[in-house]
Amino acid sequence: MKYYWWPLQTGLVLLSLFFLIFGVDLLMGAYSLKDPFSFIMTFFAACLIILISLTLFAGFIIRMVGVYKQLKNNTIKETKR
Repeated sequence: MKYYWWPLQTGLVLLSLFFLIFGVDLLMGAYSLKDPFSFIMTFFAACLIILISLTLFAGFIIRMVGVYKQLKNNTIKETKR
């Protein structure tokens, strides 16, 4: 399982970036709608997609940095012995 952790996290980061781009594209598309109700619903849906994808992106990056620092500290401690 430990060998699949980094590719899995990288895949999740890329997936969150895909949804971020999708949300921005949806937000830009909302401005071309003529119906006010459709505009409001699409606008808020796009904002929610962007918010969730940014939150997940930040969470995955923070987790990856934390694990990298922990692995680096363990390697330094082992070489000092």
